[in-house]
Amino acid sequence: MQRLMKMGCTLALCAAAWIVPAAASAQAARPLKKVSIALGGVTVINVTYPWLMMPIALDYWKSEGYDVNVIAAPGSVQAVQQLATGNVDFAQVSSNVAIQANVASNIPARVVMDNSVIDWAVAVQADGPMRTVADFKGKNIGIVSLASGGLPLLRSLLKANGLDPDKDVNIIPTGAGAPALEALRSNRVQGLMFWNAAIAGFENAGAKLRLFRSPEWQRLPDFSLTVLQRTAERDPAMVEAIVRGAAKASLFAVSNPECVRKLHWARFPDSKPTGSDDATLARWDDNLLRAQIESMKAAFEMNGGKLWGRATPEAFGRMQDFMLDARMIERKVAPATFIVANEGFFERVNNFDAEAVVKQAKACAPR
Repeated sequence: MQRLMKMGCTLALCAAAWIVPAAASAQAARPLKKVSIALGGVTVINVTYPWLMMPIALDYWKSEGYDVNVIAAPGSVQAVQQLATGNVDFAQVSSNVAIQANVASNIPARVVMDNSVIDWAVAVQADGPMRTVADFKGKNIGIVSLASGGLPLLRSLLKANGLDPDKDVNIIPTGAGAPALEALRSNRVQGLMFWNAAIAGFENAGAKLRLFRSPEWQRLPDFSLTVLQRTAERDPAMVEAIVRGAAKASLFAVSNPECVRKLHWARFPDSKPTGSDDATLARWDDNLLRAQIESMKAAFEMNGGKLWGRATPEAFGRMQDFMLDARMIERKVAPATFIVANEGFFERVNNFDAEAVVKQAKACAPR
């Protein structure tokens, strides 16, 4: 989906009256500045991106003077390409792609928000014979594609458990969604290497799963919002406003995930899943959002537990070390290179009334 979902006069629109700051009325007299964000690795922008979609549903960005368009890009690499060519202002990408952009391609893509940690895992049938990672010797593991960023993670997990990923295990591309789950159910593969929200999707389809992952992955940043260095220098106020809206939306989401799903469906009806009754569809999307919020909270805690979206050279340095060891890059640069250099940036984007945001989230209804 290369456009923002249709908007209507809905609960979310009506809710704007109580969630938009008073300054919004003055802002409305001025034309809104257009901003674009490429969201890498998606075809349908569903409920699992609350830091990007709730600022639209809640008019957080509009209240600061910006008309933001979030567009889907097939992958993180394509999103960075759009960023580098100036077709978009921001790109939401995997951390490894942000690092590679700087190290291998000399693209100054600076992280302005870390949204999640590495939350991939190998999923197996809960009642099956696979009890440890070592049990995969001579077995098959499915992954969305052999170009996936999860492949180096899988190889490192196998090595850490005494297996040679080139000799002891067959790694097979399965695609995503139903084809991948069918490969597991039919025993064509004995495990599936996927990210947390995708695994929640398998569980929505009735799968009972056991997960294997490295505890070290929880210390590595993943999905990150990036901007070119020249943009951060040319228009720091815009960059701060966009990240502040995303930070507020992150707090809103963790405070009331069910409200996020309701507002998302109301404001972006094209994104609502189909194929069952509303109660089941709600449960499915709530499960997807729960998985994403777990990763958002883990990133928040990893980066100090005080500032939403904060990204640190230490965390990105660990990711760079992992990539060098996995031969994803051939050299290293100073980890601070990856992070926006504006002093006090993360403190400023978190300079909002957190108590009011939590109150709004808990109410989830017009006053």
